[in-house]
Amino acid sequence: MGVVRTDKWLDEEFEKPMRICQKFMESFLEDNPDKIYNYLRTFGMYKPNRKTFANYQQMKELNIWDCAEKIFDKYKKQWRGPDIPVYIFPIASSNGLFTKQENRKSGVAFKDKLFLFISPFEDEQELEALFVHEYHHICRLKKQNKRLEEATLLDSIILEGLAEYAVETCCGKKYRADWCNYYTRKEIKNYWEKYIQKDIDVNKNQRLHDEILFGYKGYPKMIGYAAGYEIVSMFNNKREITIRDSFSLDSKRFLLEME
Repeated sequence: MGVVRTDKWLDEEFEKPMRICQKFMESFLEDNPDKIYNYLRTFGMYKPNRKTFANYQQMKELNIWDCAEKIFDKYKKQWRGPDIPVYIFPIASSNGLFTKQENRKSGVAFKDKLFLFISPFEDEQELEALFVHEYHHICRLKKQNKRLEEATLLDSIILEGLAEYAVETCCGKKYRADWCNYYTRKEIKNYWEKYIQKDIDVNKNQRLHDEILFGYKGYPKMIGYAAGYEIVSMFNNKREITIRDSFSLDSKRFLLEME
């Protein structure tokens, strides 16, 4: 497993990403590559154009795939994490949840695979920060071992908060996502009481889950993510958790330290 050489696929099929997505049909239990491509695009997968092709060429010059392989080996060993395939593609020219003006990146993690969508940044720590966030998801999801229908809004909020806690621990505060600084702790507590607390048991399959988590339909922008980071920070200030602890602690444990 490890980092798949998607650069070889892109050399052959850059203009036809749906052909690339045919390779994922069995993994996604899906017989329509268009659906897979459209789904991955919501997380930042590239659309063929001059800009994304130029980005891809720069990514090759920077040996992104070799760098990612070293990062994967480091954390798989350090965290005793699962040996899953990691797929790397250029990010869309204007997309991504985890966006900085100069270093744009995004990703999506599953229990058995990981997709990273990136721009050709030269600071390898940016790539490591993205990997840490997404791979932490995979390690926690494996340890929690919950079915999709069992996962709640609280589970997702804590999942995201813990992933950025891991980024801060492993890479430093400089590499945290921008949404960690969107709100003050006081604002987070107010938003928690006003928007989130009553709906923490909303199922992941329900529309309200994403509306709160990402801040759609009138909810504050990225409030679920920002609240998750703040809740984990409050918990860590009192109990100081290790990365290994963060894979197994139950989501509701983190609410005990909210003041």
